[in-house]
Amino acid sequence: MSSKARVETQEKALRINLNSSIYGAFAEIGAGQETANWFFRTSGSAGTVAKTISAYDMTVSDTLYGPVKRYVSEERLKGMLDYEFSQLISRLGPKRGKDTCFFAFCNTVKVKGYRDNGPWNGWIGVRFQLKPEVPPSDLIVHVRLNEPDHDKQMNDLGILGVNILHAVFFNRDRLEEFVTSLVDNLDPKMVEIDVVRFEGHGFSMVDNRLFALQLVKSGLTEATLFLANGQVAQAADVLYKRPIVLMRGSFNPVCNLHLEVMNQVKKTFLRDKSEEEAEKCIEICEISMNNLLREGTVDHLDFLDRADSLKALGKNVLITKMARFYSISELLSRYTSEPIAIALSIGLLNELFKEKWTSDIPGGILESFGRTFRHKTKLYVSPWLNRKSGEFVTARTFRAPDQYLHLYQHFLSNDLLVDVPFFNEYLLKHTPRDIQRMIEEDDVTWKSLVPEEAHRSALHCR
Repeated sequence: MSSKARVETQEKALRINLNSSIYGAFAEIGAGQETANWFFRTSGSAGTVAKTISAYDMTVSDTLYGPVKRYVSEERLKGMLDYEFSQLISRLGPKRGKDTCFFAFCNTVKVKGYRDNGPWNGWIGVRFQLKPEVPPSDLIVHVRLNEPDHDKQMNDLGILGVNILHAVFFNRDRLEEFVTSLVDNLDPKMVEIDVVRFEGHGFSMVDNRLFALQLVKSGLTEATLFLANGQVAQAADVLYKRPIVLMRGSFNPVCNLHLEVMNQVKKTFLRDKSEEEAEKCIEICEISMNNLLREGTVDHLDFLDRADSLKALGKNVLITKMARFYSISELLSRYTSEPIAIALSIGLLNELFKEKWTSDIPGGILESFGRTFRHKTKLYVSPWLNRKSGEFVTARTFRAPDQYLHLYQHFLSNDLLVDVPFFNEYLLKHTPRDIQRMIEEDDVTWKSLVPEEAHRSALHCR
């Protein structure tokens, strides 16, 4: 650790130690008491630390916090926060509650062990009071530890814990600053944060999807997921051992064409799957940051409008910073060993053969496709209607660039590229850009091309 990182982390810990209104407990499981150690090594720890504990033994942990199926889980974290905060309030509330914002900092983490090749991750939470004697609020964080060295992981956990506590008390009202400060003096590639969620008193008006979006925008994670109910979720938990159907797009606006194609892709994908696999299959609409950034900024209202439309249609949304298909395939395969279907149009299929996307990887287009198909991933191609010539182009009739004709035939012959049997001429004749133009021109025809749940979003699309 650099001297700069040590000094800046100590300064954060000291600022908390010297604030007489902030007082709480630390409960850390899975590593050492890495966060609490920073406050002990910094002057004034008696002003912050009421108690520290590491309930490392499973029986001890279950006795204190209740039994769980998985010890590194949000469920265990919530049990820790419930117990530790209630203990603080019951024991210290009568004595100093009028002048103190109590907090409980808890984590349950899996770090590198003996002959352990990962993955390593953890749940970190803070239950805290915004003001003395008010109901508590929660901050929930999920972190992936990509640094393969045990000592460095523990050091990173300690710095992250200090950053989280400091951000909770001093940066919580500034979205971008709050998120980026979480990885102060850390390498975001080694400490990846994919869930940040506020809950409880004082945060009923906070939309946690904006925090999810900011995580991706700030480079703290490659992707973040929120469910059809709007809840920000941990992708590994949701996608574990589940077949996936994913559609990439801007969804600006969400169109009936999107829904029709998704239905046809899913039907084709599940054609040879068991009933159990069909029930476990999850649909995801993926939006790349490339489709959200406008002049270097993100229009939050536009983003929430699109997300709300997809939510109303029962769709899960994945936000990524990935332009390349093989990156999406590799990301999803990190979470599931089941088959993956990626839906794309003829237009996107044509893009995959453009060398601008592969000029910086040694194997070029061959490597790009190889990495895409490596993890039980197939590309499901929906047709395209050439409105000028009337030609109907499918995966079977699409002509790849001359130098890749044989490669393309290989993909078709081995069912790596799947032709999706879909033809609705009316929908195919109208692209999202056409719909945007209709809205601008007050042509009400657009309403027949957009599901009712997405009408409000469509009116804001640009």
